[in-house]
Amino acid sequence: MIDVVKSLFLLSGAGFMLMAAVGVLRMPDLLTRMHATTKAATLGVALIMVAVSLHFAEVAVVARAFGVIVFLLMTAPVAAHVIGRAGYFVGSKLWSGTVKDELRPNYDPLTHELKSGLETEANATRETRDTDTP
Repeated sequence: MIDVVKSLFLLSGAGFMLMAAVGVLRMPDLLTRMHATTKAATLGVALIMVAVSLHFAEVAVVARAFGVIVFLLMTAPVAAHVIGRAGYFVGSKLWSGTVKDELRPNYDPLTHELKSGLETEANATRETRDTDTP
């Protein structure tokens, strides 16, 4: 019975990894590709790690597998966010079907300054410091 459960976890994990790979190939722009890889690949690796921990059933292996899952769940969304924002800032083209671009009104491509959208006149003006170069 445990072999069936392990097989289901492995096959479903491999299936999600395959969907992530297909998403990288099929999605039209950087942001949607990253969405596909972040969601599907993270779930795929987590399912495979569960299968590994069930197969070996040792405390050390289960702890390491759990550590891998926690590490991926903590780092994959942050890394995707940082890479997506960097891609946006360097001018990566958005898909023509993109409905909403929330950064456009708040981002100045000349100065690379990003405002939160909650600025007032008092805190929107930037004061020059001695360390700033003209």
